[in-house]
Order: sequence, then C-alpha cells, then structure tokens
Amino acid sequence: MQLGVIGLGRMGRIVADRVTEAGHDVVAFDVSDEALADAAAAGITPADSIPDLAEQLGEEKRIWLMVPAGDAVDAALEELGPYLDGDDVVVDGGNSHFEDSTRRADECDAAYLDCGTSGGPAGAELGFSLMVGGPEWAYEELEPVFDAVATGPEGHDRMGPAGSGHYVKMVHNGVEYALMQAYGEGFELLHEGRYDLDLEAVARTWNNGAVIRSWLLELCEEAFREEGTDLGTVADHVAGGSTGTWTVQESLEQEVALPLIYGALAERFDSRTEAKFSRRLANRLRYGFGRHEVRRTE
Repeated sequence: MQLGVIGLGRMGRIVADRVTEAGHDVVAFDVSDEALADAAAAGITPADSIPDLAEQLGEEKRIWLMVPAGDAVDAALEELGPYLDGDDVVVDGGNSHFEDSTRRADECDAAYLDCGTSGGPAGAELGFSLMVGGPEWAYEELEPVFDAVATGPEGHDRMGPAGSGHYVKMVHNGVEYALMQAYGEGFELLHEGRYDLDLEAVARTWNNGAVIRSWLLELCEEAFREEGTDLGTVADHVAGGSTGTWTVQESLEQEVALPLIYGALAERFDSRTEAKFSRRLANRLRYGFGRHEVRRTE
C-alpha cells in the first residue's frame, strides 16, 4: 500500500517509520526541511508541499494526518481538498475534538477516519493503540496500515461512525488523568508518611504481581530511579488539560457523574498555583509516556 503522511513530529514520524518497516511505501510532508531530510534518509519519499504529496499518490489516495489538533487539521484538509474524491481515505490521528471530526467527515469529499492514538513515543517500538471512527469500508481498506502502526491486529478497532474514535480517545485521556492522580496521591502519602521509603523500590515491588501494576506504575518506577525519591527538581506544574476538559464537559452534557476525572482535572489546573508532590509526579509521568517537557524548579 502507498500512504501519504502529513506531519513528521514525534508521533507522525513513528507512523511513517512503522508503515515503511512493514513494507509499504510512504510519501511524507512536513513544514520542517530537517524533518523531511531525516525521513528521506530513512527511505521515506519526501514531498515539497501538500499538493505535491497528493500528486505523488495514486488514483485512490490514503493519507494520514498527524498534525496538531485544531486549525492545522482544517488547513491541511483545505489544501488537500482539490485532490480528493469519494474513493480516497483521510485519517486524522491527532487529538481532535470528536465534534470537529464529525464536522470534517461531513465536509470532506474523501472518507474521513478519526483515529484516537495512544502509546506515546514508546509506540516507536511497541506500536500504538488505535481507536478509529468512520465508514467501515474505509477502515477495512486501511487495516494493513493500522496493523503496522498499532501493536498488531488486536491493537486497533473501529469504534463506530465518524467522531467515535476521537470520542473514545477523549474518555481514555480522562481515565489517564484519574489514574495519574491516584498514583500521585498514593506516593505522596508514602513520601510524607511515617517511614523513610525508597519509592523506586515500592513501585518496582508493586509492578511485580500487585493488583495495581501497570505501565503508568512502571513510569513511576522510572521517574524515581532517574530523579530520586524526592523527584529532585521536578516542578509542580502539570501541563495539558484540553482532553480532560472535553471529557468533563461531555459528562455534564450527558449527566454522567465523573468525580475522579473531574478531581484530577481540577488538581491539574491547581498545579499552576500550589506545590504538591502528587502533581510533581504527574508532571514527570507525562515525560515518561509522551516525552512532554518536564517543568523544573531550576
């Protein structure tokens, strides 16, 4: 299969590399000349522009967008518009709001797949978890690509119609907020409690057979190993918040109580004004799974 990839940031480059390694042909465009040169050195065909990318693809175009959610997605679709028809497929692999995805699916001449993507930079080796919404025929057409990008056939599925992929990913991120908050609070009590504990040892022990073992807990272990039990200079500033906000807003519209997710979102916002150990750990965990910048005190 031939795939066009627009956006070669951390996640987009992983998509392009995994698809290439699976034996497919990739044509890619990025606004960064350096990113394009690096991709070309890895066997990916560079494109000078989005129109050039579209022209290099075959009659039935399959294109994966991995650009920042919001205006960048609409701008890319506008440039692609003259080159697309109903036989083409466009995948939006970013963290778009599900209502934007349903709008784009209605407006786009091609079949539009909204693809919630989870796994962070670790997906370069392991593959991603992909939550896909949109037409069933388009999903089936892209299954070889999804198999390559995901952890395998079990790592992706069609969630339902347009918007459902990003809807499921939105809720996934809300759950992620609550899990990070729970680990943070537990380790805060251990850190401030009555024993002088090695928190790396605690996390390692929990990760070997305990009920609460998980990848996030592995990242806690990594954080304490690399930063120390007191987390060194890691600041109490947890960035992000948009997908958690969307989750809480949707819970209010649907009248579904999400107290843990709401509390975690509130803690994240409060981290910009008051220092807490639990939020310092959440700050470091975001680096672990997404290689997001770690705010530090010095």
